Amino acid sequence: QCRDALTTRQKLIAQDYKVSYSLAKSCKSDLKKYRCNVENLPRSREARLSYLLMCLESAVHRGRQVSSECQGEMLDYRRMLMEDFSLSPEIILSCRGEIEHHCSGLHRKGRTLHCLMKVVRGEKGNVGVNCQQALQTLIQETDPGADYRIDRALNEACESVIQTACKHIRSGDPMILSCLMEHLYTEKMVEDCEHRLLELQYFISRDWKLDTVLYRKCQGDASRLCHTHGWNETSELMPPGAVFSCLYRHAYRTEEQGRRLSRECRAEVQRILHQRAMDVKLDPVLQDKCMIDLGKWCSEKTETGQELECLQDHLDDLVSDCRDIVGNLTELESEDIQIEALLMRACEPIIQSFCHEVADNQIDSGDLMECLIQNKHQKEMNEKCAIGVTHFQLVQMKDFRFSYKFKMACKEDVLKLCPNIKKKVDVVICLSTTVRNDTLQDAKEHRVSLKCRKQLRVEELEMTEDIRLEPELYEACKSDIKNYCQNVPYGNAQIIECLKEVKKQLSTRCHQKVFKLQETEMMDPELDYTLMRVCKQMIKRFCPEADSKNMLQCLKQNKNSEVMDPKCKQMITKRQITQNTDYRLNPVLRKACKADIPKFCQNILNRAKDDTELEGQVISCLKLKYADQRLSPDCEDQIRVIIQESALDYRLDPQLQMHCSEEISNLCAEEAAAQEQTGQVEECLKVNLLKIKTETCKKEVLNMLKESKADIFVDPVLHTACALDIKHHCAAIPPGRGRQMSCLMEALEDKRVRLQPECKKRLNDRIEMWSYAAKVAPAEGFSDLAMQVMTSPSKNYILSVITVGICVLFLIGLMCGRITKRVTRELKDR
Repeated sequence: QCRDALTTRQKLIAQDYKVSYSLAKSCKSDLKKYRCNVENLPRSREARLSYLLMCLESAVHRGRQVSSECQGEMLDYRRMLMEDFSLSPEIILSCRGEIEHHCSGLHRKGRTLHCLMKVVRGEKGNVGVNCQQALQTLIQETDPGADYRIDRALNEACESVIQTACKHIRSGDPMILSCLMEHLYTEKMVEDCEHRLLELQYFISRDWKLDTVLYRKCQGDASRLCHTHGWNETSELMPPGAVFSCLYRHAYRTEEQGRRLSRECRAEVQRILHQRAMDVKLDPVLQDKCMIDLGKWCSEKTETGQELECLQDHLDDLVSDCRDIVGNLTELESEDIQIEALLMRACEPIIQSFCHEVADNQIDSGDLMECLIQNKHQKEMNEKCAIGVTHFQLVQMKDFRFSYKFKMACKEDVLKLCPNIKKKVDVVICLSTTVRNDTLQDAKEHRVSLKCRKQLRVEELEMTEDIRLEPELYEACKSDIKNYCQNVPYGNAQIIECLKEVKKQLSTRCHQKVFKLQETEMMDPELDYTLMRVCKQMIKRFCPEADSKNMLQCLKQNKNSEVMDPKCKQMITKRQITQNTDYRLNPVLRKACKADIPKFCQNILNRAKDDTELEGQVISCLKLKYADQRLSPDCEDQIRVIIQESALDYRLDPQLQMHCSEEISNLCAEEAAAQEQTGQVEECLKVNLLKIKTETCKKEVLNMLKESKADIFVDPVLHTACALDIKHHCAAIPPGRGRQMSCLMEALEDKRVRLQPECKKRLNDRIEMWSYAAKVAPAEGFSDLAMQVMTSPSKNYILSVITVGICVLFLIGLMCGRITKRVTRELKDR
């Protein structure tokens, strides 16, 4: 009976505040001061408790003074309205069906109201518009955003969280709600508090005035930029939900774009954006425009933050209005990734270790995300952060506007050079192609601006880190990745490296794309993510001044240094093996031999197909011409280097590896298994030449012998054995064209000269090999014949015979000439 009597009294007070003597007395002067008793209003409305509360709250929010006694009374009655829905006639009238269907029996302590809020938040279709509006109005009247204690259900559910996470904030402060939102989905948050908090925030987010701190800091900006009215006044042109959209559009304007928010207001807008990023239901516009798409694409994505990620993943499939909203939000995130509160929480350790200076900046401008991408593979990086950063990178590929720094640096260039192109990868290709063409044509002025070229470089390098960031390559190789690289993780270019290693087994389309990628990487080694990662320290040591285009060349030159890192050395060798499969993958060779290749190897080029390797055929062709001394000087220098390198490591000779794989495994298995290759396999094949049965392999070994005649430098075993003798006896003779080899042969025949025993032994072995080679493979041309004669042990005898032959021919010629002359004279005399 007592409870019923008190409830009846509360209902009477709700209808006429004067029933409460203490409230009428405490607020009498304030009501008069702020004109809350307007004569022309209907008597029933001015006496309503809700009208009194709204009128006085408006004064408080405008910064006016309301007596503490009156504010105390207001707090009690606001709490009273939030505790018992039956005190609000609009709720009873508009929500009767919803209460009976979803919330029967939950009357006290605000449970019925929170039950209705939960239904509205979770299943919007089951709640009538009038009921939603009645709830929104009640939240405005009670204003729990100003003091969380007004909402008893929330207060009781969150008491433990407030005591631990928000104890530094005084009780009743509006920042308590903000503190609770910051700890949403953390270990300190309890489930019941989480539900009550999100139910209330759902309604606060739909009217910017209900966030007390936001209203206090931004009311001036809202009035100036968004043409808002008083706290309890509404406008059809600028409804409450649209005000925040207006504020955040101005929050991220540049100085050139005109009017911006004050610093205090901008900070509050960012705070709200951080909160809304945690749950799409806290973004009224997004939820309204994307309701159909959320049901269609993201119904199974129920975990925190998954719904927005899902919408971003299906961006191209969304309806137009939803796509625009999600696109604008993603564009905003690219400028200030700190809006993504959950991602920031996951990435806190890496931010503290590597990006704290960038994170401390009040204006982000995309720097923080760039820092996270650069440090994605640090050991401090956790899985959640890495997944979040990668997801953002993948989303960025859908539209170049989603990369803030790229957009700001290149928007004018894109409009001028790549109009109507939207996808970031296509824009990067378009701009890169323009830059490359201008460079190749030595254009006086680049069409792409300098600031864009710099940022373009950053984007190109980032794209090499994960195959998914190169959609064309990824689509072409999806089935191959499943077949050959299923257990290889994405990132760190590991999938790309895996595909390179199994290149011969790939499908045609994937193989062509990988070949094209390798061609690009060889022309610009800085785009080779794995090489740059593995050799990072060695590049700093050996190639600090090297141009990015010459990075691999510089590393190759220092490959055999004693201080070269073994992993880097192994990676350089891998890239050399790749280069030697096709001259097109070796830009330096291609340039040096551009005249020689079509001249000597046209038949191979005629059989070649685009984007497929020639398996070293062109390089083998050039090697033979090198032995015949027919190459141009620049080409000869490059081929000499290739022969020297492949003489030390058989893996660098694809033709030898292809034709002699069986012989290497049978005859030279031990040498091939050596960790460091120093020409042992090649020497083994030469020594076992007589045991080689396969004609193609025998031919390759004979070619090696032929090459070694042309220059001792390309025979590492012989050169090492004879290094001292070359220094003593042939120092004055320049290398190349078989000159030093001829010098050693003469020294071998000269009994006055004493060669080192090892050198003498190796030379005699070579002479035997060459003799056998001459029998098996006769000279193919005059130059080949001349070389065989010059390196033959019977050189002097052969030369003597040739000289005698020439003299005899000369004498016969003289005699024949005299006879014909005498016959001609006799005929004339007749």
